[in-house]
Amino acid sequence: MKRKGSPLTGVASIALKEAADHMTSARMHLIMLLVLLTAVGAVYAAISQIKTTTAQDAYLFLKLFTVAKAPLPSFSSFMGFLLPILAIALGFDAVNGEFSRRTMSRILAQPIYRDAVLFGKFLGGLMVLAVALITLWLLMVGLGILFLGLPPSGADVARGLVYLAATLFYTGVWLALAMAFSTLTRSPATSALAALSVWLIFTIFWQMITPIAASLISPINPYDPMTMLAQFHTQQALARLSPAILYGETATMLLDPTSRSVGPIFMSQLQGALIGSPLPTMQSIKIIWPQIAGLIAGMLFMFTLAYVSFQRQEVRS
Repeated sequence: MKRKGSPLTGVASIALKEAADHMTSARMHLIMLLVLLTAVGAVYAAISQIKTTTAQDAYLFLKLFTVAKAPLPSFSSFMGFLLPILAIALGFDAVNGEFSRRTMSRILAQPIYRDAVLFGKFLGGLMVLAVALITLWLLMVGLGILFLGLPPSGADVARGLVYLAATLFYTGVWLALAMAFSTLTRSPATSALAALSVWLIFTIFWQMITPIAASLISPINPYDPMTMLAQFHTQQALARLSPAILYGETATMLLDPTSRSVGPIFMSQLQGALIGSPLPTMQSIKIIWPQIAGLIAGMLFMFTLAYVSFQRQEVRS
């Protein structure tokens, strides 16, 4: 049977309705309060640390994102740890919640396709995440101007905006993952536990697994020094299967202009380079573009998995 009309009919309505539901839910308010408090605490600690240790720095504003003061980690570390929880909270019951409330058949009874339902739910969650990230970023800029007494430069703003976009793609990966589990399981509790388990593996345990796996795939030959480099490359490739690693490398390159590479640097590559001099913004973006592309690919892959699973499901009234 041939479709009639656009398959995206109704996407905007579902996305806006989904975003409105998230914005007014108590779950969203509690998690955002947690993220806001931790972000403000990290920024306050960074500002106090900058005032006592930094004299002059061309990229002083970016240190708000990376400077940490014990016992609090940096702002970017907080975002890498907490934002996946926010994304999972938005998407773990996106589909099976409709089935458990017996409202999916009512939604599909309207003149819209299944494509629009799932795509609208994903866009609605992504809109809420974008609003939350933009709010946090503007809060960071405002606090920096207020307490440091200087506005961000053009390079600071450019790097901050690219970092903001990369963070949105990073949270989009976990939102799509949660929605995929929401379509694969009929219980919201099961999908939430499954998504959180994957998050724990890739965020905490993955760095413990990759050295063991790399030593098995590329063992070191004591008579061949190049095997050490081969094992390092294998370990790095395995580590980059984790969205958290990709996001960490992206944040490091964008927020620390003195970083020159996300991998090993040979002495031949440093010939003629001024050690400690910052890289131009476009050069930093070119270096971490594969990481950003990897985050986008991961988000699209997980959404495709959710899409295929949802299209194969039977909906009964």
